[in-house]
Amino acid sequence: MPVVVVESPAKAKTIEKYLGGNYRVLASFGHVRDLPPKDGSVDPADDFAMKWEVAADSKKHLKAIKDALKDDPTLILATDPDREGEAISWHLLEALQPALKKGSGVSRVTFNAITKAAVTEAMAHPRQIDQPLVDAYLARRALDYLVGFNLSPVLWRKLPGAKSAGRVQSVCLRLIVDREMEIEAFKAREYWSVHARLATPQGAEYDATLVSLAGAKLDRFDLPNAEKAAMAVSAVASRDLRVGSVAAKPATRNPWPPFMTSTLQQEASRKLGMGAKACMSAAQRLYEAGLITYMRTDGIDMAPEAVHAARDAIKAKFGDRYVPSSPRMYKNKAKNAQEAHECIRPTDMMLSPDRLNVSADDQRKLYDLIWKRTIASQMEAARMERTTVEIASPDNQVGLRATGQVVLFDGFLRVYDQGRDDDEGEDSARLPAIREGEPATLVKNAFLSDYEKAAASEDSLIETASAGQLVAGGFVANETAAVAARQHFTQPPPRYTEATLVKRMEELGIGRPSTYASIVTTIQDRDYVRKDKNRLIPEDKGRLVTVFLTKYFPRYVSYDFTADLENELDEISAGDLMWREVLGRFWKDFSKALEGTSELRITEVLDAIDDALAPHLYPPRADGGDPRECPLCHKGRLNLKTARSGGAFIGCSNYPECRYTRPISAPDGEAVVGDRILGEDDGDPISLKTGRFGPYVQRGEATEANPKPARASIPKGWDPATLDLDRAVQLLSLPRPVGPHPEDGELIEAGIGRFGPYVKHGSKYANLPDVEEVFTIGMNRAVEVLAAKQTRGRAAAAAPLRELGDHPDGGAIQVMNGRYGPYVKWDKVNATLPRDVAPEDLTVEQALELIAAKAAKSPAKKKAAPKAKAAAKPAAKKATAKKAAPKKPAKKAAE
Repeated sequence: MPVVVVESPAKAKTIEKYLGGNYRVLASFGHVRDLPPKDGSVDPADDFAMKWEVAADSKKHLKAIKDALKDDPTLILATDPDREGEAISWHLLEALQPALKKGSGVSRVTFNAITKAAVTEAMAHPRQIDQPLVDAYLARRALDYLVGFNLSPVLWRKLPGAKSAGRVQSVCLRLIVDREMEIEAFKAREYWSVHARLATPQGAEYDATLVSLAGAKLDRFDLPNAEKAAMAVSAVASRDLRVGSVAAKPATRNPWPPFMTSTLQQEASRKLGMGAKACMSAAQRLYEAGLITYMRTDGIDMAPEAVHAARDAIKAKFGDRYVPSSPRMYKNKAKNAQEAHECIRPTDMMLSPDRLNVSADDQRKLYDLIWKRTIASQMEAARMERTTVEIASPDNQVGLRATGQVVLFDGFLRVYDQGRDDDEGEDSARLPAIREGEPATLVKNAFLSDYEKAAASEDSLIETASAGQLVAGGFVANETAAVAARQHFTQPPPRYTEATLVKRMEELGIGRPSTYASIVTTIQDRDYVRKDKNRLIPEDKGRLVTVFLTKYFPRYVSYDFTADLENELDEISAGDLMWREVLGRFWKDFSKALEGTSELRITEVLDAIDDALAPHLYPPRADGGDPRECPLCHKGRLNLKTARSGGAFIGCSNYPECRYTRPISAPDGEAVVGDRILGEDDGDPISLKTGRFGPYVQRGEATEANPKPARASIPKGWDPATLDLDRAVQLLSLPRPVGPHPEDGELIEAGIGRFGPYVKHGSKYANLPDVEEVFTIGMNRAVEVLAAKQTRGRAAAAAPLRELGDHPDGGAIQVMNGRYGPYVKWDKVNATLPRDVAPEDLTVEQALELIAAKAAKSPAKKKAAPKAKAAAKPAAKKATAKKAAPKKPAKKAAE
């Protein structure tokens, strides 16, 4: 039987079902080779020769494929239809070459969806490996290696505590840091808006906004304070008002195009709260199950048969009027046609989300999003009427405007509307019937509840408003509360979410569909960025790395340079550029930049970063004093320092006389923290000090007789600036005896350890939820906590995720959740699940294979152990030499 190779076992299982018993389908489990993480894997001096190494886990998968090829030498490579998939096929062919007989048939097939029709069609039209796509992969892999492997050591040496730097990850990090600096440099500007509640002669109410004052158009900042806002309120309230014009204009809203990778990640973030990595993982499962088309794409066009299927589904579900007269066609914006695929869509348009048979919640939600977006993209436009009403006083001194929108036909909005990252201020209020020339009467007490709310939440009132007005912080109304002014402040640009970050990267041309998720994930995994309420905030080390790279490698974190390099990679995949020429030009300039940092000293680097970050590190003081003056000793100056353990902090130049320190991200006006005496206890001075691991309290001072006085770290969440003598003495008295255990009389103690507050009974520990409980916990509570810990421990060991049935040799097969991920358990055999196999998708057959493979390894280890223990030293050396010998041909083959 011909051997078909795909990436994952889930994909292999689905395809084998479609192909029947005429083919043998095996999984490579992703890439089988990679560049080893050591010097010389890419050699610029040897025309960028690359040394590949077969991964240890991949050897068994390659062996399975080689064994299958002994029966039939026909090899069909059916990996994903993109650059990465082409690279996996190329690696497989290179690694399997020695096992292929002369004249063996090797072909490449691709399909955009794992359906029977798509797979059968692909098998009927095989091709050869697309070398330009492989060349683009080689160029990208070599670039990432050269930057990461050469730039990361520079970071480690010159910036203690920094981690590795990636080519595109560093540029992505710069986007987040630059945005944060914009936010910090932002100066809010005050402005006011004036509103009136009006009524028609029939009594229908509507709101209008002041747009002109004293006969002139009112711009945003023309009412900069409460005083002018109060005058504007009086001007409106003191005049009769009449409707000048009513203009109703028809409008249409067309649907959004179907998803491509970047827009799917953005919408999954907005609507489902999914990160890019989680989104792509769920999409991968849906693709492998044959439910959606390939999910790594920069195309938005849809196959003609899919368009007709979508129109049929719309007609069946919503009726003829929701189907446009002609199909909607979306132009593909991909820069490189060879890497452009169809949009992300369901493979069966009739399979609505309510009929989907998928247990995983994230997959169900993502499929719902994809189905609705796809169906909506082929639906009729939404029709609406937008009305603008102009209201003015007879003397034209004040002018107001009311706007509204009425949806006449919902069209695609019945199914789907795209989410928004931030408020776009669209006015969708519905207006009553208003006629030109009719009076507009002010409605009394319309804003009374707004005034009461503002007055209740503010301590101080504004005293600049006119007499007789209702005034509270940020709010001014006339005495009848029919006209009101509200205070506003301009807002800084919002922090990036994963959705807006991917959108911005796409706009700048940084990265490509297959890379977005890994880029965003990597900068979080390296602790350069943290996510808080779905917003991305740079950590201190992320700032330091960005400033360092911007200072010493400005070209390589430039948005334009990175985008131009991505375009060159696209040209390589199109066959228009030679990949080694692109690498040659890059390396020539990059190696010179590396040489320029060789003589740099750490102090120079810190000074440069200190100057660059000065506005953030040393904000202006309220009293106008020097922001770099040490607030503790008032003699030294604050500057950036690095700790031995890595990371950075702000310290006083007068060290060691002054030990003032603070984090580089300390908020404005933070209280002074440094060495100080808190008082005396039993004749010993109790002092607060700052060490390399943070603030701590100490009893007495170090002497020859007592070189290590008692110390205690300040618990997380405690403010060192407010620490007093009593609290310090409490900390120094830990661990605190609670009393003898009622069962065995052994002492129970409460204390604070490496993992937080705890109670201890003999060698058994149990965590406490709150630090404060360490000082108050009694015997009953301590015994209860210790007993609960033991109960939890026993229960956790016996909770299977799934029961798969009985093993042929007897005994249950269970899927368990372990410390290092899910695994299959049978008898005493525990076999870890591969990364690309979800617990809910595991079959009995797969479980038996995993158990057999694990069991086959175990006896060998047991037999080897006694020999190694009994053997003499010379024999052990000989055995080691014999064991190492078989590795040589494997290494040679890998090269």
